[in-house]
Amino acid sequence: MPAGEPILNNYLIVGALLFTFGLVGFLARRNLIVMFLCAELMLQGVSLTLVAFSAFHGTWSGQVLAIFSLALAAAEAGIALALFVVLFRRGSSLDVSLWQDLREADQPPVPDESAGDEKPPETSWPHLPPAGVLPQDAPEPNVHAHKSAPPPEPIGAEAAGRKHA
Repeated sequence: MPAGEPILNNYLIVGALLFTFGLVGFLARRNLIVMFLCAELMLQGVSLTLVAFSAFHGTWSGQVLAIFSLALAAAEAGIALALFVVLFRRGSSLDVSLWQDLREADQPPVPDESAGDEKPPETSWPHLPPAGVLPQDAPEPNVHAHKSAPPPEPIGAEAAGRKHA
């Protein structure tokens, strides 16, 4: 058995675990961001395997492919995050099952087995009044209602000297 074979096996096992965890997460989740992160995890598992085989055979081809893979992942991240912003603004959710209307016209919708979830309720954000104008439902501020706070403890050498004395 060559000296590098046990180390290669360890790298291949870790790469296979990364790919498997990414695949299971991609198939089991419905949130687009989690699915994207799982796809990245699968890509990193493949990159680790490429680098391990390249180091084992003493060539640079695996490292070069891993660098191209990292560049692809960076480009994919930019496009995916822009897509997430557009989809969230359009539907107020990143749940994959809500995007049935994005399919082609001749394709039937795929029923979701866990479709017991309703669309999240519309959130109401607070509206701030213009500067200097109090909100209509806010109580009048009582400036004289609060008591003055005790003076803070001094910080520095004199405070440290008092604590040790």
